[in-house]
Amino acid sequence: MYNKNNKLLTKSRHVSLSHWGAFKAEVEAGQLVSAYPLCGSGADAEMIGAIPELVYSSKRVNQPFVREGWLKNRGNFNGVNRGYDRMVPISWQEVLLLVSDELARVRDIYGYKSIFAGSYGWSSAGRFHHARTQTRRFFGAFGGFTDQYSNYSWGAAQVLLQHILGTADAVSGGATSWSSIAESTDVFVAFGGLAEKNWRVTSGGAGNHHMTRHIREAARRGTKFVIVSPVADDIPSGLLADWIAPRPGSDTAILLGLCHEMIKRGRADKRFLAKYCTGSEEFQNYLMGVGDGIVKSLSWASKISNVSLQSLKILSDKISTGRVMLTASWSLQRAHRGEQPYWALIALASILGQVGLPGGGFSFGYGSLNAVGEGAYKGLVPSLSNLGNPGGTAIPVARFADMLERPNETVDFNGAKITYPDVKLIYWAGGNPFHHAQDLFRLSKLWAKPETVIVHEQFWTTTAERADIVLPATTSFERNDIGGTSRDPHVFFMPKIIEPVASARNDFDIYSDLASMLGFQDAFTEKRSEMDWLSYLWKKSENQAHLLGIQAPNFRQLVEQNFWRIPKPPEPEILLEDFIRDPEANALPTPSGKIELNSETIGSYSYADIKSHPYWQTPKEWIGSAHEDEIALLSRQPQKFLHSQLNQTSLAKRYPPTVVINSAEAKKRRLMDNQVVTLRSRAGACLATLKISENCRDGVAIMETGHKFIGGESGIDMGGNANALTSDFPTSSLSQASAAQSCLITILPAENSNP
Repeated sequence: MYNKNNKLLTKSRHVSLSHWGAFKAEVEAGQLVSAYPLCGSGADAEMIGAIPELVYSSKRVNQPFVREGWLKNRGNFNGVNRGYDRMVPISWQEVLLLVSDELARVRDIYGYKSIFAGSYGWSSAGRFHHARTQTRRFFGAFGGFTDQYSNYSWGAAQVLLQHILGTADAVSGGATSWSSIAESTDVFVAFGGLAEKNWRVTSGGAGNHHMTRHIREAARRGTKFVIVSPVADDIPSGLLADWIAPRPGSDTAILLGLCHEMIKRGRADKRFLAKYCTGSEEFQNYLMGVGDGIVKSLSWASKISNVSLQSLKILSDKISTGRVMLTASWSLQRAHRGEQPYWALIALASILGQVGLPGGGFSFGYGSLNAVGEGAYKGLVPSLSNLGNPGGTAIPVARFADMLERPNETVDFNGAKITYPDVKLIYWAGGNPFHHAQDLFRLSKLWAKPETVIVHEQFWTTTAERADIVLPATTSFERNDIGGTSRDPHVFFMPKIIEPVASARNDFDIYSDLASMLGFQDAFTEKRSEMDWLSYLWKKSENQAHLLGIQAPNFRQLVEQNFWRIPKPPEPEILLEDFIRDPEANALPTPSGKIELNSETIGSYSYADIKSHPYWQTPKEWIGSAHEDEIALLSRQPQKFLHSQLNQTSLAKRYPPTVVINSAEAKKRRLMDNQVVTLRSRAGACLATLKISENCRDGVAIMETGHKFIGGESGIDMGGNANALTSDFPTSSLSQASAAQSCLITILPAENSNP
């Protein structure tokens, strides 16, 4: 930081934002020396405190690198050597020339669709330097590319909800406010739990981390909580909640059983079903066994879920009276047939007839992300527009490996047919596919197929190590930006806290130079600099605030004051309230204008793996039909880092990382606490350190994601990455989304597990 006389200040303080919260940073002599949560924000002090260590990590990419084998044999690629060849340092001028020439070469020979431009949304809390947006914008101006549809977080829900509710807003942004829940909810039932660790992070960052306080306020008023999860620590600390621990993947059966029980008791709200829903008769016929002869009773659900019939009857009693809020975590739909628990939950809420009422109905994600239900005006966080994809195509994000394995194959997706392109060049900026993809040993083999892999990266991740060209990218703390999320009542100006480390450059500048070399710089930049863009984008937010009757600061004021706390809406958000108030004037954008409990559109696709209404079918890799030595693996977000971010710091304390089972499962396998074990699945194997805990039910193992994949010829990942174990089959033909939570493994002492 410099003063008016352009002299370096020895000490300075700054307010900024990360995905794990707002913070103050201290800089001395140009070096970031400390970071701590913004007062009152509730952000995690350990995660925020690790920012300086992250920025100056020895794992930073400090200059451009090119794989020696690729450099020597351009045009005669050998992708098998990715990750093994020496990486050669070169200058920015040289590397940009190599990248621009290679993009032009592949485009001219193979066409736009042969270039896969990958990215993911968690690379930056700042919205301008959002790598996925910058990447899409660059390749749109380039003329086209193969893009990704949806995301790993809630890909199945995104597709399904567009058919059932008309939009995906119920998972992507909308949720009944905690203030409404605290005031009106009698029973809150959370399928998939309310994991406190997930409240430490928000896509885009947040100024409030108050989910624990919201739950305690609701509990003090009298809201009763029921947590339906195989894991007890999905119950927030200090909350007296009933715990129901089903087999993983059986939530749909429980929800269908509850639907049947409410109808059987005469609890179904027939007026609501007739006025606001379509297809309830077809769905009720299914519940009664018409067609398959199986009544979807509580007794039926009890056998599938391995939950006592008495526990399910008690749950039925709880939801049969009073105001009931039903919710499901994002993780439930990341499983085989992952659309079904969301659809069945909406059906149960509709049968209860409380959708759109204060504190009632359904919402998704309270246990998946900070700030869900916080209550904030939407549309005030700026975003950069893309430039289309005129010559390109898109595939479902989770089908990336299938695309590499089976180019030119045509598959079903959401009522259409998509043909996988023959990708010759992978360009990845902002993301780490060797973290979030499944079956990483398979991906590792397929990664050798393209002729060139180019990566923008801050750290030497597995993806960067297996690239041909690596361009060093800045962190959020080395550039100016505007950050926030529509779920949180804050927008932050994120100042450049320090100059870029080593020779790192931001994605916008990299793409600007490449666009200049390829002849479309003005189309990409619109002749705006970084600060020009931020001022331009903020003006749109000012205009939106004006439409809402809110006085927003101008850009100069935002920069000076660092952040703006947006006034709370006058009324708490209640999901689908407008539709319930006037279903004709506010009809849902579904074919019927109503909630679709039976979707004729989905039925018309004639997919073998999904029906026109919620239903139960045994998932793949299902613990109910597992071999005696197999156990269900649930892979979940880590306690103290975000995906693979912050794994480069001392917060990743244990190696190999922990896998948790209960004492009964450990005794059965003659395993001891803190023992190093090998986990093995149909996909691969990895090392882990065993932790014995009664926090999880029988038949379940819990492992955190985010650890580095260090897979080799042995077939055992030495880094302890859970996705070395997860299979890469889709949820269904409808959404083709990730099914990572459907996974069976065996656990053996490491020395007794042969490759």
